[in-house]
Amino acid sequence: MTTLIFETHATSLDNEAGLASGWYDVDLSERGAREAGELGARYAAVPVDVVFTSDLWRAWRTAEIAFGDRAPVVRDFRLRECDYGEWTRRPAAEVQRQLSTHLTAPFPGGESYEDVVARVRGCVDEVLAENAGATIVVVGHRATWYAFEHVFGGRPLAHVVSAPWTWQPGWRYEIAGA
Repeated sequence: MTTLIFETHATSLDNEAGLASGWYDVDLSERGAREAGELGARYAAVPVDVVFTSDLWRAWRTAEIAFGDRAPVVRDFRLRECDYGEWTRRPAAEVQRQLSTHLTAPFPGGESYEDVVARVRGCVDEVLAENAGATIVVVGHRATWYAFEHVFGGRPLAHVVSAPWTWQPGWRYEIAGA
C-alpha cells in the first residue's frame, strides 16, 4: 500500500490580495511562511519518504519549509496550478465563477481542467511506480487537488471543480498495488 498525502501550498501574496495566480510565480506571504512551518509540525511524527511539489515558488517554498530538513523535496512542473492564460492574476472571485466553463475548453491562452488532470496524472503515475509502498506528500494547488479528487477520490471532475472549496489539513489517499 502506498500512502499519498496531498497538501495545498501555504498562503501567498496573491492569496492575500484576492488574485488568481495561475502560473504566475508569486511568493509566500509572512502568514504563509508561518503556515508552512505549522504544516511541517503537523507531520513531525509521520514518516515521510519523499515530497513532490509544484515548481511554482509558493508550493515548493511551502514544501522546503515544512519538509526540507527531513525528506527529499522534488519539484515537478506537472503539479502546477491551472494555467489561466489571459485570466492570470484577475480577481480570484471572477476566475472562480468561470471554473466550470473550463472543464474541457481552455482558459483563453491557457489550459482546461482536463489538461490539468492529464498532466497531474502523468506525474503521479510515475511517482507511484517509483515509490511503491512509500509515504509520499504532494504539495500543490487547488487544481492539483481537483485532479487528485477526480483520479483517486473517484469524484466527477465537474463536481469537484464546481463544489465550494473547503481547505483542510491534508487529504490522504491509500493506493493499493502502487
